[in-house]
Amino acid sequence: MTALDSGARVWAGLAVTPPSELMFIVGVLLAGALAGEFIAATTRLPRVVGYTLAGCLAAAFGHGVAMPLNGAAQTVTDLALGLLLFEIGSRVHLRWLRRNPGLLATSLAEALLSALAVALVLRLFGVGWQTTVACAILAMPAPAAVSGRVAMELGAAGQVTQRASLLTALNTLYAVVALILMRTWWAADDGGSLPQALAGLAISLLTTLGVAALLAGATYLAARRLDLRNESAALLLFGLVAFAIVAARSIGVSTLLMPLLAGLLLRNTSDRPWVWPRHFGTSGGALVLMLFVIVGSAWSPKILVAGGFAALALLVARFIAKTIAIVALAPMAKASWRQGLALSITMTPLSATALVMLSELMRAEPELAAGAVPIILASIAVLELIGPIAVQFALRLAGELPPATKRERKKETTE
Repeated sequence: MTALDSGARVWAGLAVTPPSELMFIVGVLLAGALAGEFIAATTRLPRVVGYTLAGCLAAAFGHGVAMPLNGAAQTVTDLALGLLLFEIGSRVHLRWLRRNPGLLATSLAEALLSALAVALVLRLFGVGWQTTVACAILAMPAPAAVSGRVAMELGAAGQVTQRASLLTALNTLYAVVALILMRTWWAADDGGSLPQALAGLAISLLTTLGVAALLAGATYLAARRLDLRNESAALLLFGLVAFAIVAARSIGVSTLLMPLLAGLLLRNTSDRPWVWPRHFGTSGGALVLMLFVIVGSAWSPKILVAGGFAALALLVARFIAKTIAIVALAPMAKASWRQGLALSITMTPLSATALVMLSELMRAEPELAAGAVPIILASIAVLELIGPIAVQFALRLAGELPPATKRERKKETTE
């Protein structure tokens, strides 16, 4: 055996084929990071556009993620969106609603009116009533990821930015609860027992609340001993939230509702402000990056054709309904019409929250979800690139973006 053969044999013994899920994560992270930095360097658009563009290109060439989400794609999506919802919930003080009841009226009106408008338009297109109800609920929530990430990257601050977080938390809560109620109703209507369905609903909600309370309590105890602004302490908090999300998935409770409720409990059972690195530092930021790439790739040309005009009609009806509700109630919510218009635009994107809700519906009720899949996925695909740009425009319209030089300094500190 020659020295070359011996070396090749040793090399072959050391070489290990990496798991496909690891390659998926590395590929998504690399593609998203490269595209995001390219967009940031060549345009004045947020990096989120680049992350999403990487996913859209993958989908266009037939390499998008399969629905319902599974494996690495589901894990990344659960963790990233759960972290974002926990973070949003921890920044929402419900006393604000007591001092300004117009905000609660606005959140209820924009969620209900958008659902009714979507239902009416889809019925006009001849869509079946079960698909119509599913699409109306899935169209309720604003994206937890898009508005928050764009605002953070651009250094936005002000009334519209804060109200966007509040409305996102509330309409996500409405939508997830409505989806659970719809599934309970369908289970009872499909030959099941209504008392049993309601008992299952009660157990699910109580379990979700219990896990949320445990997460909030663990975070509170950690904060008493550690400074959560420290990167190392933030990693511990990241681990707590990630463990709770994985536990929620394993016992079958909502990975959207649980972290949102945990954040709300944490913020509203203590007067102390909860401050930690945004997205829990670098690890959370990497997950959020991958979330945008995954959501951007969750479609195919075939889906776009199948969704067709029904998806476009859904988007137009949803935008008009949210705009009418928010602008009309702006004076009652102590906001100007300009702030109301800007806020309605930040509610425009339809992204990861709707995708996860659709994935859960497909897994639980595949036959009933089948009609909603092309409409919702086509709607998400249309808004994936437009959404972050719309949020940037809205924040500029509201006057909440800092000057360019100050914005660059903020980017350096957040990165």
